[in-house]
Amino acid sequence: MSPSSAKRLITLEEFIIQGQNRFRGATGELSQLLRDIGLASKIISREVNKAGITNILGLAGSQNVQGETVKKLDIFSNDQMLHAFARSGIVSMVISEENEEIIRMQSSSGKYVVFMDPLDGSSNIDVNVAIGTIFSVFMRKSDSEDYPVDEDALQPGINQVAAGYVLYGSSTIMVYTTGIGVNGFTLDPSIGEFFLSHPDIKIPEFGSFYSINEGNYNGWSPGLKKFIEYCKEKDEATKRPFTSRYIGSMVADVQRTLLKGGIFIYPESIAKPKGKLRLMYECNPMAFLVEQAGGMAVDKHGNRLLEREVTNIHERSEIYMGSRDNVQLCADYMKRYRKTVSSGTKAFEPAEV
Repeated sequence: MSPSSAKRLITLEEFIIQGQNRFRGATGELSQLLRDIGLASKIISREVNKAGITNILGLAGSQNVQGETVKKLDIFSNDQMLHAFARSGIVSMVISEENEEIIRMQSSSGKYVVFMDPLDGSSNIDVNVAIGTIFSVFMRKSDSEDYPVDEDALQPGINQVAAGYVLYGSSTIMVYTTGIGVNGFTLDPSIGEFFLSHPDIKIPEFGSFYSINEGNYNGWSPGLKKFIEYCKEKDEATKRPFTSRYIGSMVADVQRTLLKGGIFIYPESIAKPKGKLRLMYECNPMAFLVEQAGGMAVDKHGNRLLEREVTNIHERSEIYMGSRDNVQLCADYMKRYRKTVSSGTKAFEPAEV
């Protein structure tokens, strides 16, 4: 193949600029923010790949706001993302899984509020399983001339202007959306550039995969149990049984769901009636991505998750998301069955129509 006929690779930088140019009057600030995230993720990727060599693996001796033991690499990733947001002066507030309070940046006039999980799936670090960074971007509601207030951060997911994740696995991939589709970029470590590798990602309308931690089965709602039983039943007409795939790193599980189809579930349970994942920096950004790719993301009632009102920056939530057909079927099962408690016993019973 001659050089002239070779397919030209598009870098993340070029793609961001091209997207910005499509909007007349765009200031370029969101583009700058995405480039800052890309740069920070390159640094994190480098450290993840050599973590065992530099002894950065292991515990840091503290716990984050969620009560989870903090890893050394969590702290490093958190610091790198915060440095990236501080450089441009366009971010006024950052909310991180690793910090209990809202972090107010020096540039209080910045128009953006960023939520992030700097290192999702960090419990997998020591066993070399894929981990990632999740981010969600909102425009503040208060005037930029005023000091940012807490209410700037308490916005429903439908107000996101950008969201995405970076997966640190066999390769490093950045996937993001600004509300006009979903695109993925793979890092070439030899030259330190992200190249467009997954343009215009579309999740299949149906997939034969389901992703859930089945170790929590006894604490699930009857409807969810019935749905998982359905997934396991053999029926060639509906391509069952479905295949169970669960990594335990949300970024990795969602990446597979986006590309292969199916459903990702992290439900409420008896032990965690409000769910475990955080609404603002895990569920909302992933729901935004899945919807932009043509999928669905709902809560336990089958309602659109992105419309949920927010009361706390570290609020927890259940989530059911993925291919439209799979999610709709799961939602139907959830509505069809309800838990009844009679004389201290638990039973399945059809839901009232």
